[in-house]
Amino acid sequence: MHYLNAETHMSDAPQRILVKEVNWLGDIVMSQPALRAVRAAYPLAYLAVLVQREFASFFDGATWVDDVLPYRVRPGWRGIGDQGRLIGDLRRRRFDLAILLPDSFQSALWCASAGIPNRIGYVRDARGPLLTRGIARTATTLQGHQVHYRLHLLRAALGIEGNADAFAIDIAPQPRTRMLAWLEERRQRPNGLLIGLAAGAAYGPAKEWPATHFAALADLLAERYGAECVLVGSPGERAKCEEVARASRSGVLIAAGETDIGELIALLSLCAGFAGNDSGAMHVAGALGVPTVGIFGSTKPGRTAPLGERATVVYHGIECSPCLRRTCRFGHYRCLTEIAPAEVAAALQSAFPA
Repeated sequence: MHYLNAETHMSDAPQRILVKEVNWLGDIVMSQPALRAVRAAYPLAYLAVLVQREFASFFDGATWVDDVLPYRVRPGWRGIGDQGRLIGDLRRRRFDLAILLPDSFQSALWCASAGIPNRIGYVRDARGPLLTRGIARTATTLQGHQVHYRLHLLRAALGIEGNADAFAIDIAPQPRTRMLAWLEERRQRPNGLLIGLAAGAAYGPAKEWPATHFAALADLLAERYGAECVLVGSPGERAKCEEVARASRSGVLIAAGETDIGELIALLSLCAGFAGNDSGAMHVAGALGVPTVGIFGSTKPGRTAPLGERATVVYHGIECSPCLRRTCRFGHYRCLTEIAPAEVAAALQSAFPA
């Protein structure tokens, strides 16, 4: 096949496209402009997304995607069988183009082993021989916002020009109904504004604003605006959220560990504002158009700032940041501790009525 250029609109354009999605929630949000660009370039093709099982519900409302293929690869010897079954399933589906958004060797190996004849991706992780169209990374792609990283891949490999602002997230009606009921059962101040908070971050403590600061922020928002805060996150982040709840005088709701990704999207869509660490929830809130404040410590706002016109960041660029480390090598975490709750509250001001 010779269709590897969307601009030619050739008669042998791909009929069955597989997009291997990335493996973190925030990265999935930032990859949406690329996925939508593929859909726009090939409107008649069958478009499937291969994604880790825990993130599959992200696409519950995405009716413009034809199929979502959840997978799980367990560690150890059991993972060998999981990979074999996955490769067999991909082979049976007879895709003719695979677009690999993650840079992993494994994703390229699966698609090559499944016999997908056209495989595009960045040349990384020694996987170049497994790609039929490998694209080299450039200094520009590594320095700008990550949303442009995968748009560059499509441009270089397929001639597709995507729109970096096409990051809207689709909300499925069923999760929204469930979260409305969840809130109705638990809210103590149902007439107040609902503010989402994300106190955890999968990357590590160098991304995490202190629990006491989140508690002080929740109390400040309750005192000034009568707002009620809901803490969101994964099951692994629930302990941090419970720490925030114990330190808060005004009381907070905890949804961490009680929602799948689709329900998290629905819950954040019901919030009047959001504040949180550089995390997947932060990216979801920004892309939903919720007034969003991202709290940055060790990471680069220019690389992973939340998307959306109503999103902003609070970042203290002290002498050792951004270090991109999971833990502070000096042990002080000043890039985070010196950000005051009042500063975050002020950044959230657009969420509140005058």
